[in-house]
This record gives sequence, C-alpha cells and structure tokens, in this order.
Amino acid sequence: MDHPRRKIIWVNLLFFTLTAAGSIASIAYFFTHGISYFGAALFFAYVILTGMSITVGYHRLFSHRSFRAHPVVRFLALFFGAAAFEQSALDWSSQHRDHHRYVDTLQDPYNIRRGFFYAHIGWLLFWKHTIDHENAKDLLADRLVMAQHRRYHLWAIGAGILLPLALGALAGHLAEAALFAVVARLALVHHATFCINSVCHMFGKPTYDPKASARDHWLVAFLTNGEGYHSFHHRFPVDYRNGIRWYHWDPSKWLIRSLAWLGLVWDLKKTDAGRILQARLVASVTPVTDKRPSAVL
Repeated sequence: MDHPRRKIIWVNLLFFTLTAAGSIASIAYFFTHGISYFGAALFFAYVILTGMSITVGYHRLFSHRSFRAHPVVRFLALFFGAAAFEQSALDWSSQHRDHHRYVDTLQDPYNIRRGFFYAHIGWLLFWKHTIDHENAKDLLADRLVMAQHRRYHLWAIGAGILLPLALGALAGHLAEAALFAVVARLALVHHATFCINSVCHMFGKPTYDPKASARDHWLVAFLTNGEGYHSFHHRFPVDYRNGIRWYHWDPSKWLIRSLAWLGLVWDLKKTDAGRILQARLVASVTPVTDKRPSAVL
C-alpha cells in the first residue's frame, strides 16, 4: 500500500462545503418555518437507514464479515449505504481493513497520529490515497458489491438524492426533503461516522488495549448506532457486537440479532466471554501507551 500524498481533493472539498452550508441553511429554515411531520419523518428515516447501512452493512458485514446475510439484506445495505455518500462498499471496506491492519502508522488511511483534523476529515480533503483492493478479494468476487462499485455514483445519487426528493415532491414538501433529508442528513451522518476515526482514537477509555489508540466513547456510540465502543472493536474486530453489555447503546447489534431471529442473517461471530474478560483484566493493570498525536508524522 502506498503512503498518502498531499493533494487537494477539490470534489470532496466542494461537496463537504456545500453540505455544511446547506446544514446552516436548514437550521435557519427550521427556526423561521418549522418542519412538517412528513419532513421530520423523512429526515429521521434517512438518518437511520443510511447510518445503519454503514454500521451494519459496510462495517460489520462487508468489512469484517461478522455475519452472513440474505441477498435482500445485502442489497438494502448497499442501496442505502450508497445514499450515505461514503464511497462504495468495496472502497470503504478496503480502506477500513487497512486501518485495522496498519492502525497508528503511516499506512493507516485515517491515522490519528497525524492529528485530530486529519483523522476526522482532512484525509478526505487534502490527501490522495491509493486504494489497494488486494485485501478485499472476497468482495471483488461478490457480484452485488461489484455492481454497486462499478455504478456507485448512480446508486448514490439515486438513493441519496433523487429518491428523497421524489418522496418530498409527492408529499408537497420538496424544500424540506432537500434541506433536511438530503443536505442536513448527509452532514450529520458524515460527521458522526468521522467521529469514530477522530474522537474514538483520541478521547475516551482504552478498556481492552491500553497500547492502542482506539478508545470507548459513550457519546460517539450514541451518535453512531453503537460504533463508539472502539477499544473493544479494535481488540475483537470480527465480533458482530461493539457494545457487549445489555445496557450498551448498540442498535446495530440489536438489528443484526433481530434479523437473525427472522432468519435473514446467520453465522454471527461472537468472541468468547473468557477472552473478553482476560483482555479487560490485562488492560486494567497495563500502563496506557499514549498514541495520540504529540507531533504530526
């Protein structure tokens, strides 16, 4: 894998600037015009559908193979995952696998040791990354994943922009659909996802591995459907859960388990309780190795 090189990615810079500006406009619209029940419902539905498609689909299903799923589940994860505008499942998963393999090194795509801003969004704006799909041969052989990858922009625009706009137009709330279900939703889902790469590698508790930068952070878990239990996830990445306690906020885990009850997913990977307890006990007596950025590499 090649190291990233400095380069302004103008398409991403323009895209994130527009969604940020549009989000400010949506807030102004809300305080001056309010929002209809339909507009609010469409916004929250799209936040949930696209957010869950990233956490359950892109992350736990495609990146880590934490479970197997029926083609209908896989299609919905790819459809609404594309609507999140976070790259194709193939590209997303390949870079995420590199993140786990090379975490906290120069080959980590969103290396926290380059700084909070770099890990959060800078790596997408000012650095050119070469994506090597050699670590995703299983996905290269997946016809549905490759169909999404080859026509990703069509999937993303269709699922993430045209569909909510069409629903808004049919309901007589086109402006609300554009401002809330498209623009504000994109900004919210993006920055919630980015917090896993930044906040969860800088703040919180290294519950299961004090020698790694990954940390558990309850607020990020709340914002990302359970992904904030990041110390556990980096220690046991194949586990379909991130929050292992019954009281841990992990809707992604609950959805996967519910789909399993319905027979739509199966082969759920779960770490042995003894291994988890051992890791926690060892971590509790191991000095923390601070891998947060004291200098930019």
